[in-house]
Amino acid sequence: MDFAPSTTLTEFLTSLDAFIEREIRPLEEENIQFFDHRREHARTDWDAGGTPRAEWEDLLNEMRRRADAAGFLRYALPVELGGRGGTNLDMAIIREHLAAKGLGLHNDLQDESSVVGNFPSALVLDRFGTPGQKAEYLAGMLNGTCLLAFGLTEPGHGSDATWLETTAERDGDDYVINGAKRFNTGLHKATHDLIFARTSGAPGDARGITAFIVPTDAPGFDIGLFHWTFNMPTDHAEVDLRDVRVPATAVLGEEGMGLAVAQEFVHENRIRQAASSLGAAQYCIDQSVAYARERKVFGKPLATRQAIQWPLVELHTEAELIRGLVRRTAWELDRTTDPTTLSDRVAMCNYRANRLVCEAADRAIQVHGGIGYTRHKPFEHIYRHHRRYRITEGSEEVQIRRIAGFLFGFMPRPARSPVLR
Repeated sequence: MDFAPSTTLTEFLTSLDAFIEREIRPLEEENIQFFDHRREHARTDWDAGGTPRAEWEDLLNEMRRRADAAGFLRYALPVELGGRGGTNLDMAIIREHLAAKGLGLHNDLQDESSVVGNFPSALVLDRFGTPGQKAEYLAGMLNGTCLLAFGLTEPGHGSDATWLETTAERDGDDYVINGAKRFNTGLHKATHDLIFARTSGAPGDARGITAFIVPTDAPGFDIGLFHWTFNMPTDHAEVDLRDVRVPATAVLGEEGMGLAVAQEFVHENRIRQAASSLGAAQYCIDQSVAYARERKVFGKPLATRQAIQWPLVELHTEAELIRGLVRRTAWELDRTTDPTTLSDRVAMCNYRANRLVCEAADRAIQVHGGIGYTRHKPFEHIYRHHRRYRITEGSEEVQIRRIAGFLFGFMPRPARSPVLR
């Protein structure tokens, strides 16, 4: 097994770095208020529910436009969607590489905008969508004119998705949806929302949940508020659905099999999220080491103190271990037709990497002392952003529960490569 970047990927990263320095860094410096100590205020429209300012999103759109024109944005998409068919291993290396550069327009944490895009919604539509749905939505998803939000979590239910209370009942050629969604991300600008609702079965049944593509301007679709969060701005809406009517053609995938759609979405995110968290953690470690070597206390560099050395050694070692696990898991994902056989490995990557970056950011604040606590350094922003990953896409407790299910035999262990135990 060789998890090192291929020659092709190494050349890609070299050209990507050159593009960032040539076109993205200057654009960032022209709009530095979005990246220095003013970043949270500059990005947030406090009088519009705490949602992103238009100027901030215009800047992100310009970054994506340039990246797309240069041939980087769609790298991970299939060739037929204008991409290069980037592998899971490629994307794990790329996401880590970009996050390890620190905060910047090239790879912003706020809504995971990046010069190398992550398109989970487009990939889900490409896999589960009908020809008509692909024709109607897919091109718009890639050029930004059709934006699909994700509505799974509810006020009473988060990771326990099989217990959701939103329902959809058949009425002739239509479905009528009633319920509520919470932390429905992206709704401040979404044209459509992927709503998961129970169409059959009992609470707790995996079958019977259906995914619907719902226009956000449909009668009865009401955004009540946006939850202000640890990191601002917010795009996490509270939604009420009252007799929202959609045609049967709005069903994405098979009726009653909506959890497969949801799993495809979160599976795409979990491994790449882990790689980004690893890269951000390594950035915090590297910055702390550099500062400790320069900073003198009591006449000696801070780096000579074991109280500084040992915690950073522990974090650096953990990063190396997680890097191996993330890349091996991504490599295995590229070699299986059934990603569920690797669910426990993906869960390991996700919860450990997300926990690591929080620990690394916290340690970076401590090593930098008072200046580390200020917003003139990026560590507080890194911590606040990545802290949510320990809850979203399935909380770390749910990830650990899945691993335990395989380990103790409470869940059937899927057959997989003998390379893995």
